[in-house]
Amino acid sequence: NALGKTFRFLGYTVQYGCIAHCAFEYLGGVVVCSGPSMEPTIQNSDIVFSENLSRHFYCIRKGDIVIAKSPNDPKSNICKRVIGLEGDKVCTSNPSDFLKSHSYVPKGHVWLEGDNLRNSTDSRCYGPVPYGLIRGRICFKIWPLNDFGFLRASPNGHRFLDD
Repeated sequence: NALGKTFRFLGYTVQYGCIAHCAFEYLGGVVVCSGPSMEPTIQNSDIVFSENLSRHFYCIRKGDIVIAKSPNDPKSNICKRVIGLEGDKVCTSNPSDFLKSHSYVPKGHVWLEGDNLRNSTDSRCYGPVPYGLIRGRICFKIWPLNDFGFLRASPNGHRFLDD
């Protein structure tokens, strides 16, 4: 009968919807990046694959590029590189500043910066970001095809402090 078919269809829809939700929430998904803050590593409109398991297992490392909820606007996501983990000493000043200032990343936070330091709103503006805002870690670039593959290292390696 029609009523039974409708309920079966709704049941399958809910089941597959839950499976899809879990896959995107815990495994990962495709992300379109916008804005100039990660140039030259990631250009405006590049398409990347982001995996979400690393954040659940606390496997985010310095140098990783992550997708996170914006501390300024919870409705939008940001794409930035992890410069420091909790307890790390980080340079909090801009590259053009004559006097360099440093700080320590507090417990439960990360320090995020865009690769394009002159055109990036990042931890230098809004401070350390709570680890819980990280949504995923970018594994590789999907589009454009001529740039397909793993992402290159940070052009700002000198920003990673080792003391």
